[in-house]
Parts: sequence; structure tokens; C-alpha cells
Amino acid sequence: IESDGRTSRYINSANIRAKNAKDNDVTIPHRLGIIFSKLSEAIEQFRPDEVAVEEVFINKNASSSLKLGHARGAAICAAVHQRVPVSEYSARSVKQAVVGNGAANKDQIQHMVLRLLCLRGELQADEADALAVSLCHAHTALLLNSKLTPATAITGSFV
Repeated sequence: IESDGRTSRYINSANIRAKNAKDNDVTIPHRLGIIFSKLSEAIEQFRPDEVAVEEVFINKNASSSLKLGHARGAAICAAVHQRVPVSEYSARSVKQAVVGNGAANKDQIQHMVLRLLCLRGELQADEADALAVSLCHAHTALLLNSKLTPATAITGSFV
């Protein structure tokens, strides 16, 4: 997205598939390499000023949580490798910023992301979640800007 904190404009989004249905034997390191490469390409193409990611949360399934943490690490490394600052937000903070309720469900998040970015149609749940993190970051930057002098205000595009 591109945002001044008050208004946000949709630029692009996509899901990264690190595994095809046929590729049951693709290793975790290989998948992490795909995530790193695809995000690196997106960062090169869109040149965001900042990147925002959701903090790790512990799911009931520890294995899934670990894999999610690995994927998140690959994403952070892609940004850091290209010297793009990274900010992190809890799921509750993202939901609060976008929906106004820290316990919002996936449908509420998707609805508000579509509305805030003036999008028609549907977004996949992961795509809506990523855009919600970007919107949370933009809103947080607005709050920080209100406490900063105009010379140090933060505006820009976010992944």
C-alpha cells in the first residue's frame, strides 16, 4: 500500500506459494528460499520505504507455529538484506487498528481491508491479513507523526 497515514492506496498484493500440490518432497529450506527470493523480487520491484510483519504467535500446533516463524524469518531477512526497515505488530494490535476490535475474526478483517483500500471483489485470507498489517503500520506511523516535527514525519509505501 501507499499511505500518508490518513488515506491509503492499494498498490499490489499476492500470495507466495512455496509448494505445489505435486511437490510433497520439497524441503523446508527450499521453501524458505522461495519465500526469500519472491519477497526480494517484490521489494526490488515496488521499492517500499518500510516493511511490516505480524509478530509470531503460538498456535495449538507447535509444528505449524515453528514453520510460520521460519517463513516470517525469511520475509524479514529479505527486507533487511535490501536495507528496508522492518516493524512488527501483534495480531491483536493489527485487528484493533483495522477493525477497531482486537478480537476481530477473519471475515471482519477482510471486510475492513476491502473497505479501507476501496477494493471490490474478494481477497484470500492471507492476503487480507498482510494488507491489514500494512494498514496497521500506516496508522501507527500517523500516530507517531503527530508526535514528530514535520521534518521527521513518516510517509511512504509499505509491504
